[in-house]
Amino acid sequence: MAKYVIQTEQGAAPQGAYSQGWRAGDFIFVTGTGPVDAKTGKLSGESIEEQTELVISNMEAVLAADHATLADVVKVTVHLSDPALFARYNAVYARRFSVPYPVRTTVGSDLRSLPGMLIEADCIAYAPQRSPRRESPALRKRNAVASARNSYPLGPAVGMLARDLRK
Repeated sequence: MAKYVIQTEQGAAPQGAYSQGWRAGDFIFVTGTGPVDAKTGKLSGESIEEQTELVISNMEAVLAADHATLADVVKVTVHLSDPALFARYNAVYARRFSVPYPVRTTVGSDLRSLPGMLIEADCIAYAPQRSPRRESPALRKRNAVASARNSYPLGPAVGMLARDLRK
């Protein structure tokens, strides 16, 4: 199963110790993102509608960096600074995602860590890999050596000792 980090300059850069996204097998996990402009790194949008557009675009950019789309999204979690904004945010969400919609959880949250932020969202997509990443011959050899070292039940040190004793 392939597991690797997904990064893109097209989406909001992380503001802390986390990755924009991860692929684990056929699933892509996109970090919680706010309405942060990818070019400026600043909060953008005054209204919930503007901010929702940007949040979804940021998630879409991370998905696109690994050849997935919003149509691949199966789960979305949304945090709203005020649950009274639900209907307005939902109108944008319904336009950006298509039927059948992903499952979704929407909760009211304290988003004051970034003043003016009205929404944050993350998602999970199911997107089978279109083509496996190819290993170079050098990487294939290194992985084979590492696999051989770790194939002994008592760990790599015993494996190396066992090989040395056979020489």
